[in-house]
Amino acid sequence: MKITKLLSATALSLGVLTAAAPLAAEEKTEFKLAWSIYVGWMPWGYLEDSGIMDKWADKYGIDVEIVQFNDYIESINQYTAGAFDGVSATNMDTLSIPSGGGVDTTALIVGDYSNGNDAVIMKGEGGLADLKGKPVNLVELSVSHYLLARGLDSVGLEESDLDGVINTSDADMIAAYATDDVDAVVTWNPLVSEITGSNPTANVLFDSSDIPGEILDLMVVNTETLAGNPSFGKAVAGAWYELMSLMAAGDEAALTAMAEASGTDLAGYKAQLAATEMFYDPAAAVAQSTSADLPTTMTSVAEFLFDKGILGEGAPSADFVGIAYPDGSTTGDAGNVKFRFDTTYMQMAADGAL
Repeated sequence: MKITKLLSATALSLGVLTAAAPLAAEEKTEFKLAWSIYVGWMPWGYLEDSGIMDKWADKYGIDVEIVQFNDYIESINQYTAGAFDGVSATNMDTLSIPSGGGVDTTALIVGDYSNGNDAVIMKGEGGLADLKGKPVNLVELSVSHYLLARGLDSVGLEESDLDGVINTSDADMIAAYATDDVDAVVTWNPLVSEITGSNPTANVLFDSSDIPGEILDLMVVNTETLAGNPSFGKAVAGAWYELMSLMAAGDEAALTAMAEASGTDLAGYKAQLAATEMFYDPAAAVAQSTSADLPTTMTSVAEFLFDKGILGEGAPSADFVGIAYPDGSTTGDAGNVKFRFDTTYMQMAADGAL
C-alpha cells in the first residue's frame, strides 16, 4: 500500500492545535458514551454496570451514561450525528466516519491494538491466494475491509480478484457463516472465536497479529465537548484506568462479568484478551499515542480510505483530513484537522493526577 509523505508541522505545539479546534463548547454536566461488543470494549459495559463510572462522575460533579449498541457502525453514526459525546471505535472508522464527515474528534483513550482479534476466515483448506474468485462477507468499509486489503496485498491480490465483497452486519455474521453460499468472512472477536470454535473447517488465513499496531481500539470524543468540559475527560479516564488496574491484577469478578456480557466464559474471554495488546498501564497508552510509527500507520489508513472513496465526501486526496499528534505534528491537511491523538488525560492517569 502506498504511503504518502508525512507532513511535519514542528512549529505547532499541542496548545496551538487545540486552539485551532472549536473551543466555545457550552459547559454541561450530562454526557453519553456509546459502545459495542468487542473484547477490548467490554470494559465500557462493566464500568456502567459496576458503578465505577458513576463513582468517578460523581467525583467531578457530572453524569456519564454508557450505552451499548448491538450494531457497531450504527453506534459511530449516532455519535457522528451528535446523539452521543463519545463512542468506542477503531482508528480507521474514526477517520472515515466522524472525522471524514467533518466532526472534530479526539482519541481520549487508546485502549489496545488488535493482535489477532480480527481475522480473515475461509471454509476449508487453503491460503489467502485461494480467495481469488470467491465472495467475502464483511462489514464493508470497516477495519475488516482494511484487514482484507492488507492480506490480499501480501499475496499480490486485489479486491477485484474476488467475486466481490458482501456487506454483512456484525450482528448477522454468525448466521451468514452458517449458510452454504458463504465461502469466507472477515470479522472480529468474539465472533472470530465463536466461528472457529464451532466450525472445525474454519481456517484463519490472516489476522491482525500480521499487522501489529495498525488496528487501534479507541474511545473517541467530540473535541469541542472535551475542550469545554475537562471534567468529562478526567472522569472517563479515571474510571477506565481504575478498571484497567483490576483487569491487570486478574480480578475474576470483573473479568467473568465481561466474559458473560460478551457471550463467553472466563476462559474464552481470557483467550480473546491474549489476542489483544491491552494498554492496562496508562503510560503504555501514552507511548502508543506518541509512537513514531503512528503517523505512518494513519497515513496508510488514509490511503486505503481514499482508495475506497470514503475519506469524506468529495475528498480530493488522501490528505483531505488532517490528523494531529501529541508532539504537534500532523499528517494530511493541517488546515483541516478533524482527528486528534491527545495524551492529556491518559498522562494524568499515569501521573496519578486524576
